[in-house]
Amino acid sequence: MERKRVVITGLSAITPLGNTLESSWQALLAGKSGIGRITQFDSTNFATHIAGEVRDFEPQKYIQPRQCQKMDRFCQMAVCASMQLLENASFEVSASEAGRTGVVLGVGLGGLKTIEQFHTRLVESGPNRVSPFFIPMLISNMAPAHVAITTGAKGLNAVATSACTSALHAIGYAYDQIVLGRADAMITGGAEATITEMGISGFTAMKALCTDNQDTPEMASRPFDATRCGFVMGEGAGMLLLETLEHAQSRGAHIIAEIAGYGASDDAYHMVAPLETGEGMAACMRHALEDAHVAPEQISHVSAHGTSTHANDIAETRALHEVFGTHAKNLAITAIKSQIGHLLGASGGVSSVFAAMTLLTGIVPGTANLRHPDPECDLNYMAEGSKNLDPQYAMINSYGFGGTNGSLILKKFAG
Repeated sequence: MERKRVVITGLSAITPLGNTLESSWQALLAGKSGIGRITQFDSTNFATHIAGEVRDFEPQKYIQPRQCQKMDRFCQMAVCASMQLLENASFEVSASEAGRTGVVLGVGLGGLKTIEQFHTRLVESGPNRVSPFFIPMLISNMAPAHVAITTGAKGLNAVATSACTSALHAIGYAYDQIVLGRADAMITGGAEATITEMGISGFTAMKALCTDNQDTPEMASRPFDATRCGFVMGEGAGMLLLETLEHAQSRGAHIIAEIAGYGASDDAYHMVAPLETGEGMAACMRHALEDAHVAPEQISHVSAHGTSTHANDIAETRALHEVFGTHAKNLAITAIKSQIGHLLGASGGVSSVFAAMTLLTGIVPGTANLRHPDPECDLNYMAEGSKNLDPQYAMINSYGFGGTNGSLILKKFAG
């Protein structure tokens, strides 16, 4: 049986750079930073006071106020992003096609804020004051569940929770559903909102967060820079609408890009540290290339995981050298976390949205704050800013705790 071609017909983004795809994309290309002082709680006694927050977020534009009260912030972002997505794609889940339209989203941690809120209530007021909505508000799968309730999608509904690879794996699973003929359309991507006291405390205790540049937050996230000191927490959502080529053409959809391949692997090595050699990262890139039937030399743009942590940036660079050989020097590599921070489980969704925009527009975003390149990170990380390079293929990489790795390959749509 001939393999189904999978195309992207809609995009949405709610990020620290803007509450819409257009505002986020334009700010990204302009080199603006979405990182600033934390406003969601008093961080005075914390080692870090900065994060990539989504500012002026108004979920009531898409969600009734009473429903908002029953959702954690990550669910609110997922629903709002899904509504923007369907608007962007001019797509409506009709009754006749609802069963062939699914939702798979990536969420790394779920409702941390909800846990904090109701634990405080439990301690201060006793067990009878814990809300019956406590559990439904915090569990990760409520993001795709609320999206399905809102949109009417009745196909596969699932969440991928694989740390910082969650959203990219979700996109891969959604892609597989269509390739296997089990769905005609899939809403996919990721959402995360963990800029909370527990979230910041936990990552600080691991020595994972950047604690310098507190007075110049826009300079704090420095992927591949020799002076980097850790990642900056971010939040937001990035979503894509996937369809079979035939389904998209039958409704006259505007096709943004095509998914060519997907690969996954695991280091099987350590709870939080990547293999220093980048072996597992290289394996998932090779799997994606094989799935896409694409030679390494055909890839010209890579959206790197690029966390701004010492171990990740070096391992990822080594993996790129391993997979691409001498061609690695020709790659235009972007680390968007330099401008929005690390969105954890949602990061692969936002990276994939921006990579699709890169193929559509031909413009490759730059990497901010790369002023002192690490000698061990010796590739072209687009330190000079955005350029019109018109890539034909883009690879998106995501890696997470537990050694979980994912790579996605997008192709410029040519009919």
